[in-house]
Amino acid sequence: MFGLRLCPWLQPGIRVCTVSQQSVHKLASLQKAKTLPPKKVQSLLYPFSGLEGYLDRSVDRTQFQLFHPSLEDMLEAEKLYCSTPAHKIDYYVSAERMDHVPALKQPEVCFIGRSNVGKSSLIKGLFSLTPEVEVRVSKTPGHTKKMNFFRVGKAFTIVDMPGYGHKAPQDFVDMVEPYLYARKNLARTFLLVDGSVGLQRADMIALEMCEEIRRPYVIVVTKIDKCGHGALLTNLLNLQDVVKRQTTSCFPQPMLVSSLHFWGIYLLRCFIAHVTGSIKLTDTSQS
Repeated sequence: MFGLRLCPWLQPGIRVCTVSQQSVHKLASLQKAKTLPPKKVQSLLYPFSGLEGYLDRSVDRTQFQLFHPSLEDMLEAEKLYCSTPAHKIDYYVSAERMDHVPALKQPEVCFIGRSNVGKSSLIKGLFSLTPEVEVRVSKTPGHTKKMNFFRVGKAFTIVDMPGYGHKAPQDFVDMVEPYLYARKNLARTFLLVDGSVGLQRADMIALEMCEEIRRPYVIVVTKIDKCGHGALLTNLLNLQDVVKRQTTSCFPQPMLVSSLHFWGIYLLRCFIAHVTGSIKLTDTSQS
């Protein structure tokens, strides 16, 4: 159980999440999604629950359920992702080098991953309650060429980093590595891995970079809807073996997401709010 400071704008009764109706996905709001059949709600909130039945009893499930907040906590976190006049969510600026990076005081989280791993789609999913925030999504690998900063009021900033691998910017390392080393307000790095193909050589290089920097990071497994349960579990267990044997700074639990079906989006929203100190959680573990 963790006790974090509850920010003034999240005190009960102060603000209610009202959502713009401009192209809002039907599952963007947990308030609406929680009215679905219980089994579907469970899969949306905790994607790993849909895989447990396919695992052998000998497999340790603990590492997949370390962060397991309540429905109420996730509903509280959702308020942060609704833009209001007093809590504006917007694209702020882009930067190509560290000397272009804005001087911001609020906690920051960044997303890194291979080109076409689904970074921009995931960030678009996180901001789906505020569709007026422009997050460019392309089917062309290497679309993100700069560090793009999105402010979530005064609570925190989300940074969409350029992809590495296929057609990545030539100066990716020169751009991203100095940021990861020097950004004092960086609360967490999220390393995205395509769940349908598992860890690739380029991912291992990024993981080694994160380990070398020795700042806390989390692996987010994307596109979990793009392959069968067997292939996904094989890739997950291989990933968990690497995390267990080769990392010291990585959070043991991978975050499973599907931007298309909104699986895991609410959990990731809550985790970001938690690690940036933006909300107080009642409990973070499964009872």
